[in-house]
Amino acid sequence: MALDRWIALIFVALCFVYGYAAFFTMDQLLPPILQRNPIWPSTFPKILAICGVIVGLVVLFGSKPPKVDAAAKARGLDPLEADEAPDDAVIDLKRLGDYNVWQAVALLVAMVAYALLLRPLGFLLATVAFLVAGGALLGERKFHIMILVAVIATGVIWYLVQEVLGIFLSPLPRFM
Repeated sequence: MALDRWIALIFVALCFVYGYAAFFTMDQLLPPILQRNPIWPSTFPKILAICGVIVGLVVLFGSKPPKVDAAAKARGLDPLEADEAPDDAVIDLKRLGDYNVWQAVALLVAMVAYALLLRPLGFLLATVAFLVAGGALLGERKFHIMILVAVIATGVIWYLVQEVLGIFLSPLPRFM
């Protein structure tokens, strides 16, 4: 089985677990008056789980496009020789070291660090630091533009969440 189908199988399994939690465990603690509402807190997770299972099953059981395609013709190859041409969309596990795996791992570590530092540093400082660090990890070298964009984006998001939606989001570090 191809790598994309293995990933789809794992995705479907995760969607089933998420769907089980949404359908059977999320609504048990609702007060009786809220159980008469047409939309519950679990409505959106239920929709996400169903959509995730459908998309995962389409990828898992869907047919692959034929090998002779327009890309081979665009590269000037004979359609019969297209099987010999390297396919850029396929991940070669034997050459995994040639890919930028460290960037992906470093970005995942940065996401975990952001989640852990969100309360102690406050939303504004933690988000600006994460956006700048993430941009630097992905190769952006114009730091003056990156810092300006991170500050503006963080400020706009904080304003929308805090003032427009009315959800309290601690902007400053905990010790302030």
